[in-house]
Amino acid sequence: MKIKRASMKMIKAVILTILLLSQRPAFLHSQTAVKDVDGNTYLSIVIGKQTWMAENLKTTRLNDGTPIKLVSDEKTWSSANYPAYCFYENEPKNKEVYGILYNWFTVDTKKLCPKGWHVPSDNEWKELTDFLGDIITAGDKLKEAGTTHWKNYFSQATNEFDFTALPAGMRYNTGVFPDFGNDYAVWWSSTRANITLAWNRGLHNSTSRIFRGCDEIQSGFSVRCIMDKK
Repeated sequence: MKIKRASMKMIKAVILTILLLSQRPAFLHSQTAVKDVDGNTYLSIVIGKQTWMAENLKTTRLNDGTPIKLVSDEKTWSSANYPAYCFYENEPKNKEVYGILYNWFTVDTKKLCPKGWHVPSDNEWKELTDFLGDIITAGDKLKEAGTTHWKNYFSQATNEFDFTALPAGMRYNTGVFPDFGNDYAVWWSSTRANITLAWNRGLHNSTSRIFRGCDEIQSGFSVRCIMDKK
C-alpha cells in the first residue's frame, strides 16, 4: 500500500521533533510537581546538586495552614512586623503569572514553603550562582527567553535550566511599588544580615548579571523554594 506524500511529510516531522527533543537536556525533575497548602502546583527542576521550584511561590498560607495577612495599604505594610504578603501593584491578576510578594517576616517563620522544601539560604543562592559560572552571565541563564515578559534590551536570556525567572516586581519597605518595578526580579534568602536587613538575589532587564542584595526586612520580594537535602 502506498503512503501518501502528505503522510510521509508528517512522519518525517514527528521523527525530527523526537530527535531534537532527545538532544535537549532533561532538566525537569522526574517527579514533575509539588503542591503547596493552597493547592497550587509547581514544576521542579534540577540545577547542579540542587532541586528548585520552576515558579515563584503563590501560597497565601503557611504550610501548617496559618493564613498570611494580605496587606495592600502602604502605611500598614511599612509598619508590619508580622508575616504579610501582597500582589505586585496590588493587582490580584499578577499572582498567576508572577507569584506573590512576601515580607521577610513570612520567610522567617520557616513554614512558607511546602513541607520538604525551604526558602534558600544566602549560601544556597551562592551555590546556584557558582554552578552557573559567574555572576556576570548567570542572570541570562535563569531568565525566561524572549521578550514576552522581559524587555532584555542588553542581554541574551537563554533560560538554560528552565528556571524561567520573570520580572515579578518588588515592594519597598515603605509600602510603595517602584516605578518600572516590573523590570526586576528579586527573591528572598532565609539569611538575615542584621536586625533590620536580609540577603536576597535579583535580576534586572538591562543586564545579564545576578545581583546579591541586602534590604530591609519589610520589603516585598518573591520567593523561590528549594528542596531539603536528604
